[in-house]
Amino acid sequence: MTPRWERALQRWVEAGVVDGVAADRIRVFEADRSRKTGMRWPVILALAFGGLMLGAGVLLFVSAHWDKLSPPSRLAVVLSMVALFHVAAALVRDRFEVLGITLHAVGTAALGGGIFLTAQIFNLQENWPSGLMLWTLGAWLAWILMRDWPQLTMAAVLTPAWLVGEWTVKTEGVGLRADRVAILGIVLLAFSFLSARTREGDSTYRRALVWVGGLALFPSIAFLLALRDRFKSFYYYSRHQPLSAQLLVLGWLAAILLPLVVAYFLRGRSSWANLLAVAWVFPLAFMLDPIWNLFIYVWCAVGSVGLVAWGLREAQKSRINLGVIGFALTVLFFYFSSVMDKFGRSISLIGLGVLFLAGGLALERTRRHLVARIAEVKP
Repeated sequence: MTPRWERALQRWVEAGVVDGVAADRIRVFEADRSRKTGMRWPVILALAFGGLMLGAGVLLFVSAHWDKLSPPSRLAVVLSMVALFHVAAALVRDRFEVLGITLHAVGTAALGGGIFLTAQIFNLQENWPSGLMLWTLGAWLAWILMRDWPQLTMAAVLTPAWLVGEWTVKTEGVGLRADRVAILGIVLLAFSFLSARTREGDSTYRRALVWVGGLALFPSIAFLLALRDRFKSFYYYSRHQPLSAQLLVLGWLAAILLPLVVAYFLRGRSSWANLLAVAWVFPLAFMLDPIWNLFIYVWCAVGSVGLVAWGLREAQKSRINLGVIGFALTVLFFYFSSVMDKFGRSISLIGLGVLFLAGGLALERTRRHLVARIAEVKP
């Protein structure tokens, strides 16, 4: 596959911005750089797992000896645990940048544990979302200072976690209406993150946000649909719980407008497509009655096709892949819930096997064809 820089370099040569000699020197430089960084992904994976294991090991060691420490010793351990990783990262970053980025990320992750452990040491009785708020501020400050994608990723995850935590505390005991607002906001934010990459904007930060949105999209939609079972069990309970109109309106506005603001910040005028995501997600939050059972599968299939079309329009393989996966999951869940129990055990298993083989083959061929179309139209 031709690298992006090679295609851009060819355009510059054709436009007369760069002459042939300079272009050859750039190619030699990039080829030498590629050889030196050929093991980049294995090293990054090793550092990522190493960072996770290091952080988990430190936290496990501290928790094992926590009861034996005095309050001043506990505070000293918490503060040193946060500072140690950042100091070590600063010392090694000039010689091994990826290791420095990893240690800074572990330090920011340790900050969250330090905040909650400090609250435990001093028996602070404040609401727990305040700890998430401080951790979120720390992650954003770390990203502003270092501009590392792991810091942005943690900040992007912690910010909605803090907002959902505050909403949960404010609406404790309300029931489904409050949960529906929070989960819908998470789904829309996942769409905003997923749409971070565009034709004009592509960077490591945007790719990290796409990964966050892609990983959060299907679980959040599943949680939204899972409210239907709770609706059947707790309908009368949730119907009679008090919830002020002001708080409800504020929650709905935040759940819808905040993801759109994020999308506008990432995409500019192209964020109009995120309005279509709102139009698709919003009805799912109200299809709680059993009469919507069949239509939900149709609506999910429509959403999957729309995600594929969105990926084709903006030449993004991630959205095409997720759209194909979503369509496959929709068909699979429809078979299990509405078709499989209408046949005998053997016939249903045969049908399931045919569905996996034939349907999987058809979807994979379709996916490859769509991805190939993207490769043809990309500059």
